[in-house]
Parts: sequence; structure tokens; C-alpha cells
Amino acid sequence: MAELELRELHLAFGGLKVLDGVSFALESGELLALIGPNGAGKTSVLNCICGIYRPTGGEVFFRGAHITGARPHAVARLGIARTFQHGELLPHLSVLDNLLVGRHTRLTTSFIGQALFLPAARAEERAQREAAERILEFVELERYRHQPVGTLGFGRQKIVGFARALALEPKVLLLDEPSAGLNREEREDLARHILRIKHELGIAMVWVEHDMQMVADLADRLYVLNYGVPLAAGVPDSVLKDPRVIEAYLGGARA
Repeated sequence: MAELELRELHLAFGGLKVLDGVSFALESGELLALIGPNGAGKTSVLNCICGIYRPTGGEVFFRGAHITGARPHAVARLGIARTFQHGELLPHLSVLDNLLVGRHTRLTTSFIGQALFLPAARAEERAQREAAERILEFVELERYRHQPVGTLGFGRQKIVGFARALALEPKVLLLDEPSAGLNREEREDLARHILRIKHELGIAMVWVEHDMQMVADLADRLYVLNYGVPLAAGVPDSVLKDPRVIEAYLGGARA
């Protein structure tokens, strides 16, 4: 059974067709890169999966369960996490506290227990902090744990967003252009984190990316969109040589 499956996904806003028949399956531990020129509909696919957009046609399945149109909090609770192009962090909170926000779906004590800070709530808070600390160590952000996120450079903020998604302990991770705005060293660090997630944690990933060198080096499989229409799919070496893909990238796509 696929971790995630999209069947003939369609999305339109009024008369504007954004997605037109997007279908793919994501297997356990697979890194699937979703690529295409600007305006191709890549982020819209992620938004349909995680419940920000409701598709106008087609279906989304998570581990065989129908989740089309589910609310974002319900999708997150199932085990689908995502990053955002611009981080969407809480800048006044520390790095550690931002990760603890990502742990909210793992809370099991009642609201009253938390409000009164009963022994069970205290024990759970310790456990959640320990889990967040492990993630900080995984992405090598331990030294910044108590620093407000807003005081960090853009590159480190992107990694914090990456870590917050991991804090949910997802089965599927949606990455929306995580390398955008990063310098070469930061991109190398990101590539290392992605490979560790794949090989050490075994999390399946859908990765929206414009850096074709990273895609060629890291992805197991590519799925190409052009103005919302599926264009090609397969292993990186063959897809990146496809004349249709080359034309889509070099033929003057819309911004």
C-alpha cells in the first residue's frame, strides 16, 4: 500500500484551471521530487494534500484512507507534515518553543490536566521537550535552542521550519522549496538532512524543488508539471533528458 496516493486531482479557481489530472503514488521511504517551471501548480498539489485547498475533482489517499478535503489539523494528526517556502514560524518564540508547537498533535493529556499542570501533564511536557531536543540534535540546531527565531539568519530559519515539521513525527513529509534562498553551504547541509531523513528515519517525502542538481542527486523519482498538467514521470536521469521537460523549463514559462 502506498503511503500517499493522488488520483486524477483537479483544482480550479473560478475559470482558472490550476491542476488537471495529477496522479501519483508515494511509496514508503521514497523521495519524490515534484518539479516544473514557476506557476506549474507544485505548491497547489501540496496544499490539496494537506487540506489548505479543497480539490475540485479527484481523490487523495493516505495509507489507503480517503482524506480528500480533510481539514489541515486532521491531516496533520494523521501524520502528514509540511514545510513552507517562507518558514511561517513564530519569530518571538525560541527555536525550542517553535518545535514544541509542532508537537501539539502528540499531546494526550486533557485540557484540564494541562491547565492545572497535573502530574500526568508534567510528565508529558518533559517527554515532549525531550523529543524536541532530539530533533534539534538531528538537524544540528542545539546551540540555538533558546534563541528567538526572529534573530536567526534566513537559512537557519528555514532549517527550523524543517525541524518543526519533523517534530510532528510524520509518516509523510511535504517539502515546499526548502532550498530557496539558501547559500551553497546551507544547501549542502539541507541535502544531508534530507538524506538522513530518508535513510535513518524512513520518512516518505514529496519535495517541491527548483534546484535541478539537487533533484538529480537526491530524488528517487521525478514528477513534472507544466501549467498544472502532468508532463513526465520517472527516474531523474531519463526525465531530465526528456525534450518536453527541457522545453517546459527553457521555453518561457509563466512566472
